[in-house]
Amino acid sequence: MIKRLAHTASVAALAAAAAFSVSFGANANAAAAVAAKNSVTAVFKQMNVPVEGHFNRINADVRFDPSNVAAASAKIDIDVASFDIGAPEYNQEVAGDEWFDAAHFPHATFVSTRIQPGANGAYSVAGKLTIRGKTTDVVLPVQYHKDGANQVFDGALPIKRLVYGIGTGEWKDTSVVADDVQIKFHIVTAAH
Repeated sequence: MIKRLAHTASVAALAAAAAFSVSFGANANAAAAVAAKNSVTAVFKQMNVPVEGHFNRINADVRFDPSNVAAASAKIDIDVASFDIGAPEYNQEVAGDEWFDAAHFPHATFVSTRIQPGANGAYSVAGKLTIRGKTTDVVLPVQYHKDGANQVFDGALPIKRLVYGIGTGEWKDTSVVADDVQIKFHIVTAAH
């Protein structure tokens, strides 16, 4: 049961991560995420032991030109049922109504509202994160660099799973699955 819970919490964290992860994107032209290179993971603790999982289906519509940041935008859509913690039975449980409730809330989304440049390729991306029908304002720290014709965006964002209703009933107990979730992302985009 505890293992099942850990996997479920991972999914919630992952969904949030995925939603945040594509805050940045390709060139000024609409860009398609280079899906095979992208990763969004969620790390949380179950009984004080770190657990990590990842999302398999992420759709990103991003536009980014470092010379015109004011025109940059991103919309990230994550299929929460694609969360993978390594075992089909755990994956199915996390998609269930006590965790992501994928039947009623199949997607987690992030929509950027403002992108501000920092120093040395760092950006601050503000936006709306929606998971399980709950929308919050978030600010995502992102590190940007070019890799040939691709643009690469890396970062991590801490969230609280209970803010989004991830883990209901007995799973609200944070002594088993921690409320804190670290969402890590690596997004690669290329121009059309």
